[in-house]
Amino acid sequence: MSKILEVIFQLTGIYKIYEKRLENEIKNGDIPNHVALILDGNRRWAKIHLALPKTGHWKGADAVENLLDWCEEFDIKIVTLYALSAENLDRKDEELEQIYELIRMRLEKLYNDPRIHRCKMRVKGIGRIELLPDSIKEVLKRLDDATKDYDNHFLNIALAYGGQYELVDAVKKIGKKIKDGSLKIDDINKKEIESNLYTSHLPQSSPDMILRTSGEKRLSGFLMWQSAYSELIFMDIFWPEFRKIDLMRAIRIFQERKRRLGK
Repeated sequence: MSKILEVIFQLTGIYKIYEKRLENEIKNGDIPNHVALILDGNRRWAKIHLALPKTGHWKGADAVENLLDWCEEFDIKIVTLYALSAENLDRKDEELEQIYELIRMRLEKLYNDPRIHRCKMRVKGIGRIELLPDSIKEVLKRLDDATKDYDNHFLNIALAYGGQYELVDAVKKIGKKIKDGSLKIDDINKKEIESNLYTSHLPQSSPDMILRTSGEKRLSGFLMWQSAYSELIFMDIFWPEFRKIDLMRAIRIFQERKRRLGK
C-alpha cells in the first residue's frame, strides 16, 4: 500500500476498518511461536527527518516497547531482537556511547516493567555480552536473575551479537568438552551443537519468522544456524515507524506461506 493511499485511508476512516479486518484474519490463523526481528533503519529515519542519529535510536527504542505490547496481544511466545551487532562495537565513537546509554536506560525500564512478571517472561541478553560496558552487563544480570525461572514467554536481546561469533563460541565449548573427555567426537550432532548456541535456553531456538525492516534483504549473520528453515520477511519501512499493522501484515504473509521445513 502506498503512503498516499494510507493517508487517504486514515482520513476517511477506512484504515481502521482495514486494520480490524486484518487483525481478525490473522487471529484465525497460525500465529508464529518465535518471531525474530532485525531492527534496522534508525539512522536513515533520522536523516530523512533532518534529525540527529540519537533521535532515530530513541524512536526505535519506543517502537520496541510498542512491539512487546503487540506480541503479548497476539500471544507470540518467543521474541528475539537484533539490537546491536558485534561489528558495531568497533566504531568507538560518540554515537556508540549514546547507544550504550540508551540500551542501559531501556533495560532498567524493562527490569521495572510489570509485563515481564505478568507474562512470566524470561529476559536474556545473547551475544558476546562480556564485551559490553559493565553498566549494561549489570542490568542484564539482574534481569536474568529476576526472570530465570519464567518459561511462559521469552525475550532475547541480541547485543554484541554476530552469527559467526556464535558458531565460533559453540565450537570452542564443544572442543573443551572433547578435551576434558566429557564428549566424544562421534557424539557431535545437531542437538549437541544447538545446546551450545546462545539460544540453548529456549524451548524453540529456531524462529518461525525473521523480519527485517528498512528494505535491506539480507540477514547480516543473524541466527545463522537457527534460521535454516525460518520464513524471511523484508519490509520497506524504517524501524522507528514500525506499527502494529506492519506486524500484522508480516504475520499474514507468514500464514500464507506453505512451510515444508525441508521435507
